[in-house]
Amino acid sequence: MGAINSQIIVRQLGLSDYETTWQAMQEFTRSREAETPDEIWVLEHPPVFTLGTNGKPEHILNAGNIPVVNIDRGGQVTYHGPGQLVIYLLLNLHRRKLGIRKLVTFIEDTIVDLLADYDIKANSDPDAPGVYVDGKKIAALGLRVSRGCTTHGLSLNIDMDLSPFNRINPCGYKGLEIVQCSDLGINKTLNEIADQLTNLLQQRLPEQA
Repeated sequence: MGAINSQIIVRQLGLSDYETTWQAMQEFTRSREAETPDEIWVLEHPPVFTLGTNGKPEHILNAGNIPVVNIDRGGQVTYHGPGQLVIYLLLNLHRRKLGIRKLVTFIEDTIVDLLADYDIKANSDPDAPGVYVDGKKIAALGLRVSRGCTTHGLSLNIDMDLSPFNRINPCGYKGLEIVQCSDLGINKTLNEIADQLTNLLQQRLPEQA
């Protein structure tokens, strides 16, 4: 990378409480200045359902003992849990000359290309953000833009207990099937895939103006 304001700081946060991380994202965005470097946070969450700003509670069929957190990203309900890679993109869109639609496409295309490296054919859907393999969802996206800067990001299912997805209509779609990397023969650890995907995102993000 070039000058300091072109750099991206990558933070490896491990298994992190959802609400604590969300509050930290909000605080980072509130306090960042024009020259604050962008950051990428790489982590997992303990089991949690999150419901976006326009989310409909009826898409939560049976939360059981898993907490539900109402949050400020777009989209409906999704599930996070151990074994799922979560990457938060804290970006200044103005500096990178990026619109939100272009950013969504960029994230989806990068995940599709990552999976192609393992001979997995995946695709995005313009009507339903995320990445799919044979109609089954493997990655979800949820973003918020405030003051021209993003919070939240993506989740990619690596090797996790998928059963909690049966307690919701994932992303608001009844009967949407969920798949993960380990089911597709990708025998890599979460950390290995995290490094690979983080590197791809950094390499491909538009340089700052």
